[in-house]
Amino acid sequence: MIPAAFDYVVPASVDDAVRELHDAGEDAKVLAGGQSLLPVLRMRLAAPSKIIDIGRIPELKGIRDEGDHLVIGAATPHHEVQKNQLVRDHALLIALATETVADPQVRHLGTFGGALAHADPAGDLLAPALALDAVFVVAGMDGRHEIPASEFFVDYFTTALRPGELLLEVKVPKYTGWRAHYEKFNRVAQAWSICGVAAACRVDGGTIAEARVGLTNMSSVPVRARAVEQALVGQQATAEVIKAAASHAVDGTLPTSDGNADAEYREHLAKVLTERAVTAACS
Repeated sequence: MIPAAFDYVVPASVDDAVRELHDAGEDAKVLAGGQSLLPVLRMRLAAPSKIIDIGRIPELKGIRDEGDHLVIGAATPHHEVQKNQLVRDHALLIALATETVADPQVRHLGTFGGALAHADPAGDLLAPALALDAVFVVAGMDGRHEIPASEFFVDYFTTALRPGELLLEVKVPKYTGWRAHYEKFNRVAQAWSICGVAAACRVDGGTIAEARVGLTNMSSVPVRARAVEQALVGQQATAEVIKAAASHAVDGTLPTSDGNADAEYREHLAKVLTERAVTAACS
């Protein structure tokens, strides 16, 4: 299908982009890589009066080291995040999850911040961001402020971004030396996750000193599997311990039933994939 008519603007700076967003009100959409927005426009599930293309704003791209955390620009393509050595050294879980996003073509165009702001609960980057306590830096006419990942995802395709606000960058604390794994299950290659598990562990002498686990597509927002984490920390990284901890993966989740899977099957997947992800992260 052909999208409905809209005005198209290409701001040169963050201030210009925020001003355009403010002036357009809620009847505007931000375009970064366009891998989520363009299909929605073509199907006319959205018909904004204005598209604001932020893809040419240098400030929104790149990855840098800020001491105790990394900063990933919102318009940084997935491919750069996936390959970046800083990310692989200090936030391996982010790199591994990014490798599973769609296909190489999409990863070269789609952006890290765009996927997070889209807030699809089946998206593969939301759970890792939540598990690693990422912080979202946003800008509006009133200035800039930060939103922790635990507060950023509100509901299906809904974030804490207010009208007129723009996601600038994501701060990810460093997890240097941590092991990680992202395990997902989908019906066909490159499809959305029916269920996914993001796991990062710090193992010291065979003991799981720290653990962080996030679940994909087990609720309307990503879920932090805190019961799993609590069952792992301080325990030996044995198959029996990990299996017992994984049995708590569904605690606090609200999986839905749809054309891909029913809720009961998703609960089964969550336990199986959690066991696999934690085992790989501790191996």
